[in-house]
Amino acid sequence: MSGFTATQAADLFRARPDRFVDVGHGQVAVRSVGEGPDVLLVHGWPVSGATFRTLLPYLVPHFRCHVLDLVGAGDSRFDRTARVDITAHAEAVRRVVDALALDDVAVVGHDSGGLIARFALAGNPGVRSWGLIDTEQSQGPHWRLSLLLATRHIPKFERLLTTALNSTLLRRNRFVLGDAFRDRSLLGGEFEEFFLRPLRDSADRRWAFGQVARRFDFAAFDALAGLHARITVPVQLIWGADDPYFPVSWTREMMSGFGGTVRLHEVGGGKLFVHEEFAEEVANALIPTLAVPRGARK
Repeated sequence: MSGFTATQAADLFRARPDRFVDVGHGQVAVRSVGEGPDVLLVHGWPVSGATFRTLLPYLVPHFRCHVLDLVGAGDSRFDRTARVDITAHAEAVRRVVDALALDDVAVVGHDSGGLIARFALAGNPGVRSWGLIDTEQSQGPHWRLSLLLATRHIPKFERLLTTALNSTLLRRNRFVLGDAFRDRSLLGGEFEEFFLRPLRDSADRRWAFGQVARRFDFAAFDALAGLHARITVPVQLIWGADDPYFPVSWTREMMSGFGGTVRLHEVGGGKLFVHEEFAEEVANALIPTLAVPRGARK
């Protein structure tokens, strides 16, 4: 599919998903677009699949992209009996892969989506390659991430943080979202539309938002070294050179722990949402690895 524009990509997430996959504790929303080898895109907290909207125009001419809204995010279906945590999300990703019959797929994960994807699919023989973007590292949580998650111990922190996120002034504070982009104006517009306003307007979304943080188990970091050793297919790491939550220096150190070939592309000036802010550069770095045939060693 050529000529897929940024406007069309954004509108994709304003429209009804292509399908819903029942994962036992809710329904994951799936949007599929493009033609070619399959690519699965897994978002992190507290966003949804729409975080890949700026990347899709560069990927869909080459790939069939399957973008998820995990339970509690985006257009997923759930109620407050749902399990909303890293383990449940990993199980959900496996169910989606089975439901879509993805037996030859490249996986792209951003932020905690990269953590979820690794727990779900590390060592899976149906995964031909990986693209990991500014995600959790095997050394453990950086103090900036720990500080952010420490807010979960504050009573009603979901409401307090949602209020801060929906304040133009407060969201730009470096200890809220001010260090997520180099250009802080990007915290408005579509980012606000897709991720911040829904938290303000939906009590159920706020509940799910809080569940991920409250139930986050830091022991997940301890498992990453073992998961990396099981990943023997090509891996492309994409990192914002100025990401304050997942320092690129730590990423360089953890590269040797993967079981296969691994490359790192650093985006100058990029921060946590490097794929939204520098989409073309990120896509150009990802495409060669996502296109590697299954069984190849790049």
